[in-house]
Amino acid sequence: MNSFIPRIPLDAWIESGLAWLTTALSGVTRAISAFLGTGVRGMVDFLNWIPPWLLILIFAAGAWKVAGRKVGILSAVGLLFIWNVGLWGPTVSTISLVLIATAIAVGFGLPIGILGALNDTAHQVLRPVLDFMQTMPAFVYLIPAIPFFGLGAVSAIFSTVIFSIPPVIRLTTLGIRQINPELIEAADSFGSTTAQKLFKVQMPLAMPTIMAGVNQTIMLALSMVVIAAMIGAGGLGGEVWRAIQRLRPGQGFVAGIGVVIVAMILDRVTQKIGQVKRNIND
Repeated sequence: MNSFIPRIPLDAWIESGLAWLTTALSGVTRAISAFLGTGVRGMVDFLNWIPPWLLILIFAAGAWKVAGRKVGILSAVGLLFIWNVGLWGPTVSTISLVLIATAIAVGFGLPIGILGALNDTAHQVLRPVLDFMQTMPAFVYLIPAIPFFGLGAVSAIFSTVIFSIPPVIRLTTLGIRQINPELIEAADSFGSTTAQKLFKVQMPLAMPTIMAGVNQTIMLALSMVVIAAMIGAGGLGGEVWRAIQRLRPGQGFVAGIGVVIVAMILDRVTQKIGQVKRNIND
């Protein structure tokens, strides 16, 4: 049967397309690489400049204020453990990459999600695209990052943004579209413009759902940053990758615990923010 059906050279088309895009966008990618690289190094250097005990105190106090005493205390204990086992530098690097990637993903994802909520055609186009992005294996996103940005933190951010952006788009769209139509009609009856209706009615009411999307984006960004250690991202993922290469299970397990601690802190804090927004709206 295969002899009668010509093989579709999809792999060759993809490689040709990537080669063309790499050449055509070389100026843009170099500028982005320089900008993001400077930003990542600056953030990492700044956080490393602060004494670890003081930064742990700041993080724990912030977690206490946002998510309560229990989360604050557990955050302090977890971060002190990371410092004790000698993984403070990689942890700071991982947190920096996650925060930058999440900020970019949310910055692009929110407008796209709003567009999908307000425009039925955009919504219909976005659904299969997001389904495709969320089912694609995470490792595949590392492939285009290398020709565009080379090895290093910038490629890790690029692949992390692409991998983690679907939840914030999907849940922003969902949050706005599931608002009670009677509330929208009430806003229209008072003569609200589209912008007023969006920022004063729809966005505040959808904020708990949007924050759930942000929470999922952060979790996906953290998991992708660890995977991106394969292309030179460093951080805790780099420690895990080195442990695998050198057959040091203890070192890898300890670094994995560090990833879990960071994930739990970020998860509890962002979940609490979403709960606060929901209570305010109720």
